[in-house]
Amino acid sequence: MLTLLIFLAVLSLLVFVHEWGHFIAARRLGAKVEEFGFGFPPRLFGWKRGETTYSINWIPLGGFVKLKGEAGEFAHDPDSFSAKPIWKRVIIVAAGVTMNFFLAFVLFTIGLMMGLPQATEEVPAGARVRDAHVAVGQILPDSPAAVSGLAEGDVIMALDGESVTDIRATQKYISGHDNVPVRFTVKRLGGEVQAVVTPRMLAQVGRVGVGVGLFEVGIVSYPWYLAPIRGAQLTASLTIEIVRAFGHVIGRLVTTGKAGVDVSGPVGIAVLTGRAAALGIAYLLQFTAILSLNLGIINFLPIPALDGGRFLFLAIEKIRRKPVPRRAEAIIHQIGFALLLTMVLIVTYRDLVRFSDTIVGGLKNLF
Repeated sequence: MLTLLIFLAVLSLLVFVHEWGHFIAARRLGAKVEEFGFGFPPRLFGWKRGETTYSINWIPLGGFVKLKGEAGEFAHDPDSFSAKPIWKRVIIVAAGVTMNFFLAFVLFTIGLMMGLPQATEEVPAGARVRDAHVAVGQILPDSPAAVSGLAEGDVIMALDGESVTDIRATQKYISGHDNVPVRFTVKRLGGEVQAVVTPRMLAQVGRVGVGVGLFEVGIVSYPWYLAPIRGAQLTASLTIEIVRAFGHVIGRLVTTGKAGVDVSGPVGIAVLTGRAAALGIAYLLQFTAILSLNLGIINFLPIPALDGGRFLFLAIEKIRRKPVPRRAEAIIHQIGFALLLTMVLIVTYRDLVRFSDTIVGGLKNLF
């Protein structure tokens, strides 16, 4: 139950900030907002304040801002979205994504003042490091580590029950156990995991090992005056990495028909949110910030029914010097929404299968 409440709180924050961006931009640029809704209809309840109806809806997986004239009607009314010049409509459409990036920056900044898990090899001046540990980097294919189930990003807490905190001691212990099983205790997003790995001579590196690259991680924090700078840098660098990852996924889909990575829907994100929360508030802040970046980037893809799709139609209108026929645009957006909903249902089904043990365990705890 706690996991569900945390997930709904995180989702509510992401949706509210995104839609508030559209809302405030529309209000500032003179476009009437008819409804500001959390969740998708049917409506649970609502109230009206000024010209806007604020609603809470039954399907809590998103939200919306309904603008007067967004479908092309009321083109001659000065408070209609469709009556606004293109540059104002572009700002209104892009405001939601902009707020997602701003939210990520704020969360990263707060997290960096508290302390976030990061690599510690090259921390800048002014940073404070605590709880240093050794983490798993790249894993060689078909190596003992790959076979045992170790994963990139695992934090090595202990070897055969003995704590390790630096790379040299870890490497020395592993190299001294040629063909002798070693029990790794590692921390990952799902909690602590045990893995038995047998070191052996690795031809690729010419020494005894398990086939992993190691790096040091710790909780890194910054004073209040440096945290915003580092927060902005972290937001920018992760945005670039996420865009590259999406490009890789799209490329794989086009060339092979497979994503090449596991894609999580609402159920999977709920499970991962619970796991991040279990690791502490710093991990939850970082996870929420990354989700916000993902939401912003996905929303700006040129797909009908998303903000990027609407931006694409505005660009076409600018080039053609006249809008795309409203009926045609509406049909395209409806088809896009139906395809997105279908994809969500498919991914949700895969999540239910993939996380079935976690979900069943959570349900048992309710009774």
